[in-house]
Amino acid sequence: MLRITLNQQEYLFDKKAGTVLLNGKPVNADVVKLDRNKFHVLINHNSFNIELLNKDENAKNQTILVNGQKQTIEIKDKYDELLKQLGMDKLMGNKVNLLKAPMPGLVLKVLVTEGQAVKKGDGLLILEAMKMENIIKASADGMVKKIHIEEKNVVDKNQKMIEFE
Repeated sequence: MLRITLNQQEYLFDKKAGTVLLNGKPVNADVVKLDRNKFHVLINHNSFNIELLNKDENAKNQTILVNGQKQTIEIKDKYDELLKQLGMDKLMGNKVNLLKAPMPGLVLKVLVTEGQAVKKGDGLLILEAMKMENIIKASADGMVKKIHIEEKNVVDKNQKMIEFE
């Protein structure tokens, strides 16, 4: 079973013996993979074109386009639910001391300054990659110690960008 949160609405998705259940009710569902990150989904005769834009394994978040509308969803499986019940879900948020470039690209704008306090989810910089602007966000609360990049400069994958205290 998966717990999917979309627009602060929770859905329980369970596939049992070839039947898809959504919040405990059977639905007619079909998924066709069009490309590496593109899918066509039919749910109860409603058609959805879905493209995966970004996936954060640690936060269990995905940014997707649903029929051209950008959405952020959170997907948790039975193991995530068990960790939450045991109170161990908080241990998963390891503090990150160094932000590295997730992909090669062009730094369009740095949104923080050295010495600035940031909260989890705050935008740190805008990175253009493959003709898309990506807001790189803080994965945890912290303090910006050093900024290793400059606006309008190209970065390579895994290049140091921002150091945290």
